[in-house]
Amino acid sequence: MVKIRLKRMGANKKPFYRVVVADSRSPRDGRFIEEIGYFNPLTEPATVKIDEEKAQKWLANGAQPTDTVRSLLKKAGVLK
Repeated sequence: MVKIRLKRMGANKKPFYRVVVADSRSPRDGRFIEEIGYFNPLTEPATVKIDEEKAQKWLANGAQPTDTVRSLLKKAGVLK
């Protein structure tokens, strides 16, 4: 099953996340299929940048977003 989820990057105590499309069996920071955006919770307000076309394409192909990514997609205006 393909999921749209966050991949944690950045230093200790300074998280930065990439929004990636990955197989649900691969580890959190492991192999992924495509990167479709990023999320920086440290800025005020938090920065969310998602490529709408890629996100729509993957959702149409049956990729399941995690709960956190679903809320980010709503904020970015990709999901209704």
